[in-house]
Amino acid sequence: MQPPILDLRSAIIARVQNNDKQQLTEVIEGSVGHDERTLPGLGVLFEMIWGKLDGKEQAKLVDVLHQHLSQLEPVLKS
Repeated sequence: MQPPILDLRSAIIARVQNNDKQQLTEVIEGSVGHDERTLPGLGVLFEMIWGKLDGKEQAKLVDVLHQHLSQLEPVLKS
């Protein structure tokens, strides 16, 4: 018998779906800049946000990201 396939998106959404705004803020703040195991969860949340933004809002978000990335020290590629 095969083990059930984990649907990561569904699991992450189910974990935060009934959170209030303060709890969602705490999830995000508790994940940003911490253990890399939280990155998939942030990715799912980002995907949800991105999908609801119009083109102008997406462009603004990309501008903010691009500006931040251009200020970082280059990361060495292996």
